[in-house]
This record gives sequence, structure tokens and C-alpha cells, in this order.
Amino acid sequence: EDPSLERHFKGHRDAVTSVDFSPNKKQLASGSMDSYLMIWSMKPQMRAYRFVGHKDAVLCVHFSPSGHLVASGSRDKTVRLWITSAKGESTVFKAHTATVRSVHFSNDGQSLVTASDDKTVKVWTVHRQKFLFSLSQHINWVRCARFSPDGRLIVSASDDKTVKLWDKTSRECIHSFCEHGGFVNHVDFHPTGNCIAAGGTDSTVKLWDIRMNRLLQHYQGNSVVNSLSFHPSGNYLVTASNDSTLKILDLLEGRLLYTLHGHQGPATCVAFSRDGDLFASGGSDEQVMVWKTNFDAADYGTAVKPQKYGSSVDGPHGTGVEIDCGIHHKKTKTQDSGRTHEQQEEETTLTNTLEHIMGQLDVLTQTVSILEQRLTLTEDKLKECLENQQKIIQNKTN
Repeated sequence: EDPSLERHFKGHRDAVTSVDFSPNKKQLASGSMDSYLMIWSMKPQMRAYRFVGHKDAVLCVHFSPSGHLVASGSRDKTVRLWITSAKGESTVFKAHTATVRSVHFSNDGQSLVTASDDKTVKVWTVHRQKFLFSLSQHINWVRCARFSPDGRLIVSASDDKTVKLWDKTSRECIHSFCEHGGFVNHVDFHPTGNCIAAGGTDSTVKLWDIRMNRLLQHYQGNSVVNSLSFHPSGNYLVTASNDSTLKILDLLEGRLLYTLHGHQGPATCVAFSRDGDLFASGGSDEQVMVWKTNFDAADYGTAVKPQKYGSSVDGPHGTGVEIDCGIHHKKTKTQDSGRTHEQQEEETTLTNTLEHIMGQLDVLTQTVSILEQRLTLTEDKLKECLENQQKIIQNKTN
């Protein structure tokens, strides 16, 4: 069954720049050139929230792993962390000296990586919004930066036509991939963490194995690729292009599976939900669309033997290499022989409780930050009042 349009959200007043699902799939966040962050409810007839705070275009949004926070980056050079309640409260920090193009939480929710037109990638702690370090070897705007699934690596894509891989601990650039013929708009890690995919203005999508630093697949399209997202199974990749289409690539077969026409004008952003059942897209037509994936579960559960694939689409650029970066998933038994169902359920409950506590901590930290900001404002006002009083007294005595 082909992917189908599920929901259609209208409310932005300018091009949509980024989309992201909350981990529980109940909400969808979108950023736009209209300088607003919108939070849409996936339940029918529920209200959408427009979050006001940024002074210029919002270029990137990302939900924290707990789902209690949304990070956004803007042309106003700031990053905001929002609590996803109706109040729309946020803390703001001056993140870069130029437009912020990309925000991304690490999987443990502790760190945030940002990328900017000031040519740097920066890493921050989430809880104190404290700056940790900069990665600064790009020589042009940095469009995108992502943590690896295990949080040990960072990948960044730039208008200097390179994709760079960094070690978070040593803060060194491990490798530069220079095969792109144009600006690189978007990059992300495969769910296994063993390979990366990048797309850009040369209309290609390229996949590299980062253990051997070799090109695995090369898809030649005919339009600028603005955004891409891996299906959680790791077997599919969806892209958003300037020709207004979304394309779903089958990474096992190395071919184009579907082309979806929905947007009028460039498709600017696309993202799978955390479980892969849905994906969302945004366009310069101000619209946010939610699509049902409709892949047959068997499509991405079965074991596939590594084969040599000529992985070229719409062009003669097949690299003809086998994909062995973990894109072959065997069906795992739902139960280990040594563990009972009760044990598993207890573990799940424990995990859920811990996640809930972490989420509550996120909110508390945010609330404390907001209170701190308010206190500072109050102190400033008090100081002003006292200074004014003193002036008045001095004037009287004079």
C-alpha cells in the first residue's frame, strides 16, 4: 500500500522550515519563516498552539527524548527551550553570533547540539543551558548537526560542501566527506549509528559507512534535497526536495520506492515519527502534512542477506557496493528464553517511571530557569526604581 495523506495542518503565515513529532506521537512541532513555533495536536479537533518568542524566522525544531521540551533555533541568533504546555513558556539563550540553522537533542536528553551561519557547531547542557564547547573547522555556514544514537559522535553538514564527523569526547574532527558537488543541506545518522546520509544542492543523496569512511550509496535526483529522515527500521529514507516532492528510498534494494506530490512549491522539511508509522512534511506553501507510512510490517522485519546493489536512482551513478552497515534486521524473538513476561513488564514499567521522572525534571529545570530570568528582571527594575528615587532626593536637596 502506498503512503497516504493523513492530516493537513494550516496555520503558519510563511514557509514551514522544520517539523518533528513528539516521542509519543501525540504532538507535532513545526517552525516557520513567520517566526512562530506551532504545536499541533494529532487528535482531531484539538487546538493548535502558536508559541511566540523568537524575533525572526524559526529555522529548526526538535522534541527532547522525554517529549516535555522543544528546542528551536532562529535567525534571531537565539535558541529557545519551550515547555510544551498551553502557556508556551520558554527560556532563551544567545547561542551563536549568526542565524541558528539546526538544533538536536542527544538520545539521553542531556545535551543539545546547534549549528549556525557563524560556521560553528556548539554543544550545550540542556539543564543549565550551559555552553560546553565549539567545533569550528567548517569554512562556511553550517546547515545541520546531529548526535549519533549513542551520543559519542556528531555529524555536521555545511555550505563548504563537506560533511564532517566529530568525536564528542576529544572534540576532534575524525573525518571530512568531500564528495558533495554543492552545499550540504541536511545530514543524519542511520539508526544503527554505523552510517550517515546527506543531501544537498547537487540533487544527490549519499550514504557513507562511517567505520570505513566509504561511500555506500548514491542517489541522483533532479532537484535540490532540503531534508531527509531515516525510518526507524533503517531500511528506508524519506527526502524533501525543491521540485515539491517527497521521495521514499528503499535502502535494501537501492532504489526509489515512492514519489509523493502534496506540496505546492518546494518541500522544505520531512521527519519520520519515532515508531515510523507516520512522517510529516512542511513546505514553502505554508502547509504541514502528516502521512501514513503504510509499509507492510514484513517489509522491514525480515532478514536480508547482503548483496551487491547498483544503488543509482534516475542516473548512472551506481556505486554497486554492498550495504552492510546494519541495514539487515533479523526478526528478534519477543521474549528471551531466560526472562519471563512479568520481568519484562516490570522492566518496562520501571523504564516508563524513570522516563516520567526525567521528564518532570526537565520541566522543573525549565521552570527554575524561567523563574531565574524573571527574578533578574525584577532585580533590574528594583535597581532602576532605587536609582530614580535617589535622583529625586538629590534634586530636592539641591
